Amino acid sequence: MEARRLKVEEFQLVEEMDGKSSEATSDSSTGSVEVISMDPSEMEIDFIGYDISLVNAYRRIILAEVATMAIEKVYMYNNTSIVQDEVLAHRLGLVPLKVDPRFFEFRNKDDTEWAAQDSVKYELKVRCSKNPEAAPNETNPDVLFINRKVLSSSLKWVPIGNQTDIFQETNMQPLHDDILLAKMNSGHEINLEAYAVKGIGCDHAKFQPGLCWYRMLPEIELTREVEGKQADLLQTCFSPGVIDVITTSEGKRVAKVKDARNDSCSRNIFQHDNIKDAVKLTRKVDHIIFYIESHSALKSYEMLEEAVKIMSGKCDTLLSEIEKHLETNMET
Repeated sequence: MEARRLKVEEFQLVEEMDGKSSEATSDSSTGSVEVISMDPSEMEIDFIGYDISLVNAYRRIILAEVATMAIEKVYMYNNTSIVQDEVLAHRLGLVPLKVDPRFFEFRNKDDTEWAAQDSVKYELKVRCSKNPEAAPNETNPDVLFINRKVLSSSLKWVPIGNQTDIFQETNMQPLHDDILLAKMNSGHEINLEAYAVKGIGCDHAKFQPGLCWYRMLPEIELTREVEGKQADLLQTCFSPGVIDVITTSEGKRVAKVKDARNDSCSRNIFQHDNIKDAVKLTRKVDHIIFYIESHSALKSYEMLEEAVKIMSGKCDTLLSEIEKHLETNMET
């Protein structure tokens, strides 16, 4: 069925309605960005005056298109532990690595050799044995056996080609060295090789660089004065730091909104009939609080930077296609 095209009058009406709705949701034509907190692992940033679809686009790009390195292939030479080969390989794939993906290329699926520009090699060789220094009455298996627990620190980087000239060993190890991979008893052994490649989250979740989510800024308005025991009850209905109980110059204890940003939108207030009419809860649709949490080699702000670059590239591609189409129409 062919889509119906809008007439000029209809298009003008839709455009006018969109303009009115945008004016109602935003006080200014230009937005602003405020960094609330930022460190290598976490970032909190406010998008003020922007449409929520833009923030959601950054969220989707971070989760699905920002590349990281993760173990993709495992060659199991010996595994006598109780952990099955496929389970152990799956656990290895989920171990975050310190390897910076920006120094590597995407591996061609048709390649049969592991190259220095697209692969990172690891070895894991661990054998569990009895601890000769353990006391005769010792019952703790972690003391009775050596290498009882196989941790991510057991993964050892094996350079490919000229990687030793480019990378330091400390930057090629797992991000955390205490991730439990398997438990073994005396005589058990694991011997394997693993290869990490560059990938993106839409191919597999193990390539996701971290987590990100957003919420609209909460707004809390007290429609009437709440005092005494009702003020204390009102305070308990919200997250800590949202409602404060103060003493006025007249000696009354009344509730006031301290910081609506801390509200978790629990709606507990509506369980109490005597105070639920005293509060009006809304959200500011043009004030988006964006959170980023990294669990990869990329820092939190680097994840956002990469997402912006990818978004910019998509826009450039779209503009170039439009220009090609316009040039073709002009020639014809």
